[in-house]
Amino acid sequence: MPAMPNIPADPKAVLQFAKENSAKMLDLRFTDLPGLWHHISFPIAQLSEASFEDGFGMDGSSIRGWAAIHESDMLLIPDPSFYVMDPFTQEPTLVMVADVIDPVTKQRYDRDPRYIAKKAEMFLISTGLADTAFFGAEAEFFIFDSVRFDQKENMGFYFIDAEEGRWNSGRKEDNLGYRPRYREGYFPVPPTDHYQDLRTQMTLTMQACGLEVECHHHEVATGGQTEIDLKFNKLVRSADNMMLYKYIVRNVANRVGKTVTFMPKPLFNDNGSGMHTHQSLWKDGKPLFAGDGYAGLSQTALWYIGGLIKHGPALSAIIAPTTNSYKRLIPGFEAPVNLAYSRRNRSAACRIPMYSASPKAKRVEFRPPDPSCNPYIAFAAMMMAGLDGIENKTDPGLPLDKDIYDLGPEELAKVPSMPGSLDEALDCLQRDHQFLLKGDVFTEDVLGTYIAYKREKEVDAIRLRPHPYEFALYYDI
Repeated sequence: MPAMPNIPADPKAVLQFAKENSAKMLDLRFTDLPGLWHHISFPIAQLSEASFEDGFGMDGSSIRGWAAIHESDMLLIPDPSFYVMDPFTQEPTLVMVADVIDPVTKQRYDRDPRYIAKKAEMFLISTGLADTAFFGAEAEFFIFDSVRFDQKENMGFYFIDAEEGRWNSGRKEDNLGYRPRYREGYFPVPPTDHYQDLRTQMTLTMQACGLEVECHHHEVATGGQTEIDLKFNKLVRSADNMMLYKYIVRNVANRVGKTVTFMPKPLFNDNGSGMHTHQSLWKDGKPLFAGDGYAGLSQTALWYIGGLIKHGPALSAIIAPTTNSYKRLIPGFEAPVNLAYSRRNRSAACRIPMYSASPKAKRVEFRPPDPSCNPYIAFAAMMMAGLDGIENKTDPGLPLDKDIYDLGPEELAKVPSMPGSLDEALDCLQRDHQFLLKGDVFTEDVLGTYIAYKREKEVDAIRLRPHPYEFALYYDI
């Protein structure tokens, strides 16, 4: 299976690649506002050099957070810098990421998340502070054998079945008792680690598709919680890679009868899944975050951290964007609920990795994001917060090298924290979003649409429905 070549955008190279791989179909991928990949397929004969200017028509009225029915026509313009043969289709299929164009104005569509990420990269260059933002995201996920769920007027339930689940004591199993204990699943060897071979298959498929994988391992939780780390890349490309990463993980699992979820907290009483995001700024090929300050950081990096901490509550609505996210962001499960920074303390929202003394390795790891977020707008929003910190020379305060959970009430009261719910996070974003509007990266329309969607489709939808545990608490009250 040929890999996506790492070459400049060239429509002729795409056509040659399709010919060499006997592609029969073209599959165009694009992303809705909440972050789900969508696609539409065309016979490969419809792809020509003119396609990279003329695009392909589609109806955007049913895409979440997109156009109203009266302005639904959209054009998808293939990006000639991102293409790969689909490893899962029966017939040879060329996959390309597409940008969304308004057919009337011929302008990029403001609600296209990929365009927001591209505008963020353009804004970075315009500031003169840096010319490149690198992002490396560590997305965790669970591997289950099956999942069932439903919700109606008179009932609601979910049921998870997992080979590694310690709750499956009555099920016929092949694991002979080797299962991770709750919150003790970090790095066990097989047979306790059930998914070494499956993770390797996911990794090899990613590599065949042109993704650079650094490592894979079992995570802390039971239920097959896993992490596969991709190498950092530029902001837009890193988001593209995360969408392909999710697609590969889900489909490799599906082929062997497993199901994967990037839901942050599917299991009660165990760790949730995060997406720790490493980020750094460079200019003229030189790293800007290395210096002689705390943990080998530059003043620029400390101000960047100051921006992440200051705008952390507003960012939470974008980087931890589901009601389920706030079942992960609670104390006691290694969740970074407190907005502080530290060189080694993993309970701090901003951590400075100390694996290497090389200036090129100096970066900030922001730990509150989870993999339910839309990577295009999440990466863009984090960078905008950091740039705002640099512009305003925002002091991040003193580092917190103690265990946050061992602090006394007085000390803890001085540490700002993440919101406790999506509703609260959306309130924070509504109050604090001017930093996102700089350079027209985000618009009032996009943010207003996003907030309204989240309130109506998620916050209110959950609030209106009884929770199953409420019956255990209150039925006999």
